[in-house]
Amino acid sequence: MLLDADVRGPFVSIFIWTVLFAGLTVLFSTVLGMTLAVLLEWQPLQHRALYRTLLFLPYAVPGFISILVFKGLFNQNFGEINAILDALFGLRPAWFADPLLAKVMILVVNTWLGYPYIMILCSGLIKAIPADLYEASAIAGAGPLANFFKITAPLIAKPLTPLLISAFAFNFNNFVLISLLTDGRPDFLNTKLPAGTTDILVSYTYRIAFTGSGQNFGLAAAISTLIFVMVAVMALVQLRLTQRTGARP
Repeated sequence: MLLDADVRGPFVSIFIWTVLFAGLTVLFSTVLGMTLAVLLEWQPLQHRALYRTLLFLPYAVPGFISILVFKGLFNQNFGEINAILDALFGLRPAWFADPLLAKVMILVVNTWLGYPYIMILCSGLIKAIPADLYEASAIAGAGPLANFFKITAPLIAKPLTPLLISAFAFNFNNFVLISLLTDGRPDFLNTKLPAGTTDILVSYTYRIAFTGSGQNFGLAAAISTLIFVMVAVMALVQLRLTQRTGARP
C-alpha cells in the first residue's frame, strides 16, 4: 500500500475521499435532519404529523431501491434532473463521467438517505428538553435562533455525538451506495489495479479481490485489516462517549 508508487497513488486518494465522504455525509445529514426536527417541533406549524410522515419516507423505502431510482434521475441523457437543469439553465452535467460531479451526486443521494435517521434522533432529544427552559427564554425576549444555539443545540449535542460516530463508521463502509450508484467510476487512468475516483476503501478492496484479471487477495486483505482497525477505533471512541454521556447507541 505504501511502498509501491502505482498502488500508493490511488490508495491515498481513495482513503482521503473515504474520510471526506463519511464526514461530509454525517455533516450534511445532521444539518438537514436537525433543521427539519426543529421546524417540526414549531408549535404554530399545522399538519406536523403529515410533514413528519412525508419526511420519514426516504428512511422507510429500502435503500437499494432509492439508489437505483436516483441513478435513473441523474442519467445524463434521459434523467429528470438534467431535463430540469436543461430547461432552466441549458445545462446537462455529466454526473457519471466527471469525478467531481460524481462525488457531488453521491453526497446528495447519501444525504437524502441519511437525514431521516438524524431527524428522528433529534426529534426525540428535543422532546426530552424541559419546556421551562423555552418559557424562561421567551420571558427574557430571546428569539428562535437564540433558543436553538443557546438551549437546543447544546443539550442535544452530547447525547447525539456517539450516534454520529456510529453513522460515520457506517458510511465509512457504505459499499451498497457506491456499488449500485457509480461502481467506483470514473476510473483512474493508467493504474496497476482497478481503482475508481468515487471508490471508498471497502469498494476498492472488493474490486482488487474479486474483479479484473489481476485479483490481488493479499493487498485486499491488507486494506481490510486497515479498515477493521479504523472501525474498531471508532467503536471504542463511541463506547467511551456513550458511557460518558449516558446515551444509548
